[in-house]
Amino acid sequence: MEEQRRRISSVPDLAEVEKERNRLKRRKEYGNALRGTCFSLLAVAAIAVLAATLFLPVLQVTGTSMEPTLYDGDIIVLTKKSSINRGDLCGFYYQNKLLLKCVIGLPGDWIDIKEDGTVLVNDEEIDEPYVSGKSLGECDLTFPYQVPDNRYFVMGDHRSTSIDSRSSVIGSSHSSDHQEENVQ
Repeated sequence: MEEQRRRISSVPDLAEVEKERNRLKRRKEYGNALRGTCFSLLAVAAIAVLAATLFLPVLQVTGTSMEPTLYDGDIIVLTKKSSINRGDLCGFYYQNKLLLKCVIGLPGDWIDIKEDGTVLVNDEEIDEPYVSGKSLGECDLTFPYQVPDNRYFVMGDHRSTSIDSRSSVIGSSHSSDHQEENVQ
């Protein structure tokens, strides 16, 4: 009889069973919500990293050819544009390296660079207050020079050290991952 009483007293009543059932249900709902939130955050983070990698490349500048606009070690983000204008910074590949330069001339423009480094586009001198030391630099083109169709004339801001369109070393870039299709 004593044993039967002990068993009966250890059996929970209906209110305790309902309370425990509700506690377990809330615990399960909380776990599901937590898992869903974590999954959503991970998915958003993965999509953001993928989008940033494919559509907004973040680069660190190496070299001095764009000083004083960009300095060695600067961090920049490149974006694709539907049109390229004079004065835009553009990125293009040359010998498996991404180069950043300033667009000086558009297709069909006439470019002339004087001995003192003064740049004329279509017989008009361009204002370049950002260029620290004007220089003809390394140049094997004959000026005045007409920019061919589907090409752009680009120059670095540090004219004495920049490898850019003044040298025929740079040709067309067939990898248009950033802004340019062709650079001359």
